[in-house]
Amino acid sequence: QVLLAESGGGLVQAGGSLRLSCLVSGQSFNRYNMGWFRQAPGTERSFVAAIAWSGGRTRYADSVKGRFTISRDNVNDTVYLQMNSLKPEDTAVYSCAADTTRSMTVTPSQRAYAYWGQGTQVTVSS
Repeated sequence: QVLLAESGGGLVQAGGSLRLSCLVSGQSFNRYNMGWFRQAPGTERSFVAAIAWSGGRTRYADSVKGRFTISRDNVNDTVYLQMNSLKPEDTAVYSCAADTTRSMTVTPSQRAYAYWGQGTQVTVSS
């Protein structure tokens, strides 16, 4: 069983920063590719960022490139999403997800991620 728990969401003004954390329980976190996704009201969930199990490869949605950074701590079984220069359009519920297939490919496809957290709300005011 793999459990994911996000934290770090909140209310921030445009231009501000937040760091989201996702603590993962599982025997092989250091072999999971990890992703962050978000869902704004009335929209479908969309890809934000992903990181390979080794931390050596990352991938970002075009809308967050240069502003968001995904990283991981394989000692503490945690993946992070540092969000800078936040915009009102970044407002959404952010969820982390685990791809436990030990794939060599970091993918934005939600179908690759079998385990999901409950999500944390991020609200950016203008």
